[in-house]
Amino acid sequence: MDSLRWIMSNIMWRIFHIIKNSAARMRGVPQSPRPFYLAKEHNMAETKAVNPWAWQDQFGFSHAIEVQGGQRVVYCSGQTSVDASGNPMHGRDMAKQVSQALNNLETVLKQAGLSLANVVRLNYYTTDMAAFLKAGPAYGPRLAAAGCKPSSTLLAVAAFFHPDLMIEIEATAVA
Repeated sequence: MDSLRWIMSNIMWRIFHIIKNSAARMRGVPQSPRPFYLAKEHNMAETKAVNPWAWQDQFGFSHAIEVQGGQRVVYCSGQTSVDASGNPMHGRDMAKQVSQALNNLETVLKQAGLSLANVVRLNYYTTDMAAFLKAGPAYGPRLAAAGCKPSSTLLAVAAFFHPDLMIEIEATAVA
């Protein structure tokens, strides 16, 4: 309820100050700073795995992740095995492609001030399910070392933007 109250007061403050500051800007008056009573501390989100069974542990994912106190949510676009210019890398080598896609995901997360430890959901899209499952040793220990055991979905798809690409990894992270 406190969160809802803070959101509503924040929205009302923003609407009031947008109107007030728009009029003030037209008259050349400087904008007013945010009042101290609306300031809110930003705490790290608390996450808790929700797993009614144990079979998922061998695959390194959770059935659900409960998030409490999250102030930021970052929705990452699917990351593939491409270089900084968007050119495909590691043609038809699933283990290397997964590793590069995770490198790219970590780069995006770092730019947002987060890491794999903040990830609460990973969606995997692959054109070769057998190769992806076989490549588990290439990504499983890396995710485990980062404390990343998110809820996940694994889907087989027909193709990506380049025929050599075999994997795309999409993430949601909270802080």
